[in-house]
Amino acid sequence: MAEFDQKLARRMMRLRQDRGLSLEAVSEATGVSRATLSRIERAETSPTAATLGLLAHAFEVSMADLFAYDDGVAEALVARDQQEVWMDPETGFVRRNVSPSQPGYRGSIVEGEIPAGQTVAYAKPPLPDLEHHVVALSGTLKVTLAEGDETLRPGDCLRFRLNHGNAFTALGPHPARYLICVVMP
Repeated sequence: MAEFDQKLARRMMRLRQDRGLSLEAVSEATGVSRATLSRIERAETSPTAATLGLLAHAFEVSMADLFAYDDGVAEALVARDQQEVWMDPETGFVRRNVSPSQPGYRGSIVEGEIPAGQTVAYAKPPLPDLEHHVVALSGTLKVTLAEGDETLRPGDCLRFRLNHGNAFTALGPHPARYLICVVMP
C-alpha cells in the first residue's frame, strides 16, 4: 500500500494546485491542519476516511475521484490484482477500487470492509446528489443517513442520493463487507 499512498499524495497535491489553492486555504475549508495536509501530500502519513471526505468536499470531487488513476487510462477490464487498495489508519477500514472513477464514465464501484464495531463517518457529502447503491456482501452493516439508520444484511441493497453527512458501521462480531456503486449526478 506504500506505492498507493504515494499516488494518493500526488493526487491530493494535483487537485489542490489545479484549483489554485494554498495549503492554508484547504486547511481553512476542511478544518485539517496545514501541517497534516503537508504530510499527506508528502506521503508521510495516510489520511483517515473522515479526512478524505473533507478533502473531497473541499475539492468538489467524489471520493472515487480522489482515488482515480494517475494516468487517466480507462481499461475495459480492471483485474482484481490491478484494483488499488487503501486502508484507513484510524479505523482499519479497507477500500478497494473495483471500478475506479475515470473520464467518460459516470459511475464507480468500491468494495469496502469495516472491522467489527468500527464506524467510518463522513461529515459532508463530497458533491450534492451523488447516487449510491450499497450492497451488503457479508456481516451486518448499519448505514446512517440524515433520514435515519438502515441495517443491511448480506444481499440487501440500499439506494439513496447523498446530500448530508453519513456513516457506515459494522454491527456484531464480524466485519461488514459491501459494494458501493456511485453514480455522478
